[in-house]
Parts: sequence; structure tokens; C-alpha cells
Amino acid sequence: MRHFPDFQHPQLTRRTALQAGACGLLGLGMHHLSAIRAATGQASGSEKSCVFIFLSGGLAQHDSFDLKPEAPAEIRGEFRPIACRTPGMQICEHLPLLAERSHLFALVRSLTHSSNDHSAGHQIMLSGRSELPPGFDPNTPRPQDWPSIAAIAGYATRPRNNLPPAAILPEKLVHYTGRVIPGAFAGQMGRAYDPWLIEASPYHPGSYGAFPQYDFDHQERPIAEPRRRFVLPRLSLPEEVVGGRFLNRLELLNTLDSQRRAWDANAATFDQHRRQAVSLLMQPRIRRAFDIDQADPRDRERYGDNSFGWSLLMARQLIEAGVRLVQVNLGNNETWDTHGNAFPHLKDKLFPPMDRAVSALLDDLHERGMLDQTLVVMASEFGRTPRISTLPQYYKLPGRDHWGAVQTIWFAGGGVQGGRVVGSSDRIGAYPKTDPQTPENFAATIFHVLGIPPEAMWYDASNRPHRIYYGTPIQSLF
Repeated sequence: MRHFPDFQHPQLTRRTALQAGACGLLGLGMHHLSAIRAATGQASGSEKSCVFIFLSGGLAQHDSFDLKPEAPAEIRGEFRPIACRTPGMQICEHLPLLAERSHLFALVRSLTHSSNDHSAGHQIMLSGRSELPPGFDPNTPRPQDWPSIAAIAGYATRPRNNLPPAAILPEKLVHYTGRVIPGAFAGQMGRAYDPWLIEASPYHPGSYGAFPQYDFDHQERPIAEPRRRFVLPRLSLPEEVVGGRFLNRLELLNTLDSQRRAWDANAATFDQHRRQAVSLLMQPRIRRAFDIDQADPRDRERYGDNSFGWSLLMARQLIEAGVRLVQVNLGNNETWDTHGNAFPHLKDKLFPPMDRAVSALLDDLHERGMLDQTLVVMASEFGRTPRISTLPQYYKLPGRDHWGAVQTIWFAGGGVQGGRVVGSSDRIGAYPKTDPQTPENFAATIFHVLGIPPEAMWYDASNRPHRIYYGTPIQSLF
């Protein structure tokens, strides 16, 4: 395999390592490895960006983007298809705003993998690797896990405007037991390459959906302490580095800088990154990217004044500010895990805020001239079973179980041709019928749009190369 020179492991001198380490003296906790990448020519890629919407829990393909109206009642469920703006395309009747915008998005109805387990499915879809890593532990992320799509995007794309190249919001994915679900982290790359986690919606047991107005519990139990606020990330300087102590650190860095400039031509690069780290905390333009409370009220209304809307509005602002990939987790506690009470909860609690927020994001990107440069993808860890099932000991009404064999994934922008349907499932939505796609192809499509070349590698701490691509981009989308 031909080696791609832009992705060589950094070869740092002792002086360069000192320069990079000096960034930590500020105590900012930011992604200062971007300084090393810029100095060593590691970063590359196009200037396109990606919003990766992840619906943790498993979106039912039969009830959303791949309805089977001719199937028996126990397969087709309660929802009916409606015509989209694109002739011949149909989606669920409870997604009317997206149906009006079908000319902007494409559907792939034939993605398949072999796992019906939540944690394994998260690892598979968030990393784009169908095979689980050796010794995979569904109960916790491990250093041996495959790196996530977000981590690889952060490694292999050029950061812009003082911001880390990859971020996850509004929360890390947490199981109802309180354990963190694997799949979203850097794994074998090392924790330094974990995507930047923006925790605006901390874990809250027993609370699902787009709070406050769409908060619900799958088993319809009372929610003891409903969430009411989006906790904005704290961007001020930490208390321990304010005032004189912070100035003393800057003075020490200035002293180191004056010595380095006599030693190494790279000093100017790291001085620039130190200034950028400070400006991230100081510049109003950057701070506004996080401040949903100060967003235009008309935007809040268009996106929906709830956690789904706030999350996608913040994602758009971060993309506009310079982040290259933003993974948006629409719902924690495996919110889309509709084993029971599926149809009322999808109709009344899940589809309305998702339909509104995703449609507003499409409109916003399109109106701002950003859609061609921003890929938007939406997927779950798996689909759901063709046959409706009941669990009367937990739920009053029926739902569907886990099903990795097929799901529909959704693409818009970034050069994707809207109004297209790629692949198909069989007559009951159980398996791919035509043009089966894999998680590897899903990940490769994202990397392709971000401009990461097929020959690209990432390098571990021992300078061993690892492939980035394990599949091929879904060419029918473009």
C-alpha cells in the first residue's frame, strides 16, 4: 500500500517536544496536539465539514424511512407513508418537514452488520468497523478499542480558527445503569486524540428525549427530576490560572519563547498556537458558538426550544466557527430503544423534535451557502425487527426489538445528490435486497467528503501504521 506523506507520524526533536509541552503550562485542557500537527505537516484534507447525528438506541426503519405499507399488519406497524417532494420517495407521515426537503437528502436503505447488541452496535457504527476489537468489553470503553470516526477525523483533518477539529455534544452516551457506552473515543490512538466532549446535557437517569417539553420515560414511569436547562460549557479560565498566576505562566512561556526562537525555527508556530488557545477563551466570536441562550430567538424557534434543537443549533454554530466534525447525540439513555410503547412515543415524543431540528439544520446550511461544504449524516447502532413484539411486563403497548441486519442511514450536503434512494431492503424490511452497504463504507463516505485520502494512515505511539479506510465511499450518493 502506498504511504501517504501528509500523514506521517510526527518526528519531534527534544526542543520541539518542549515547545509542545509548554502549551500545557496554561492549564487550558485543550487539544494542543494541533500545534504539533501543524509544525510537522501531519494535517491534511479538504475544507469540508461533517455533522454526524447519532440516534442512540436504534431507529426503526419500518417506522421512519423504509415503510412497508403492503406488508402484514404485524410487520408494517401503525404508521403510513407520505409522498416526499421528490417523486417516488416516501417516508413516515410523522416526518412531514423532512418530506418537504427530500430534494436535499438521500437515503441508504441497505446498511447491514451482524450485531443486535447495543454496546457492540455503538462500537461498530461509531468506529465504522464491523469486526469488534479484540477483547471488546460492552461495559466500558477500553484503550484497545478501534478509534471512532470522530477521533480519526480529528487526527486527519486540519484544525481551523483556534478550535479542535472534532467534537461531541451535548453529552457522552451513557447507559441507564450509569456506565459509559463504548465506541465514541480514540481507543488505540490514545486518549490525547479523544474528540472534544462538550457536555451541555449531563447524564440524567430515567429521562429520555428532547427535554423539557418532550421528556419521557419508555415505561411511562414518573420522571423524578425532569431536566429543564441546557448547561452551557464553561469557557472562562479556570480559577487556578486567573489573575497573577495566569500572568506568571504567560511570563514564563514568554521566557521560554525567547530562548526557543534562538534555537528552533518552529518556535513561531507554537507561539501562534499559544495565542490561539488563549483567544478561544477570550474572543466573543468563538464564545458565541457555544452560547445558545444568546442565539437569535427566531433560530431557537425554528430549531425547536428543546435539547434536540439546541444541540443541532450549537453544531451548526461550531461548524461555522471552524470545527470539522461534530457528532451530535440526539438522546441519551438509548433514547430510540423503542421495545414498547413505540408508536405513541415515536409519534408524540421523538419524531416531532427530530423532524423539526434536522429540517432547520438543512435550511440553515442551505440558506447560508454551507450545505455543499457540510455533510450531514444520521444513523443508529442498528435498526429494529420486522415483526412487532410485546413485553407486557414492562410496556403497555408493542414495539420492536434490536436488529443489526438492516437499517436506513440518511445523508445530506457535502456533495451528496438529494432525492436519491440507494439500495433497498426486502419486502418485510429484514435484510438488504439490493446494494448492501457496510459500516466500513459508511465511515469511508465521511472520510472521503472530509478530503482524507484512501492511502491515509494513522500512527500509534510506537510509530506503527494503521489504516483509516476499511471500505469504499458509497459512490451512488454523489
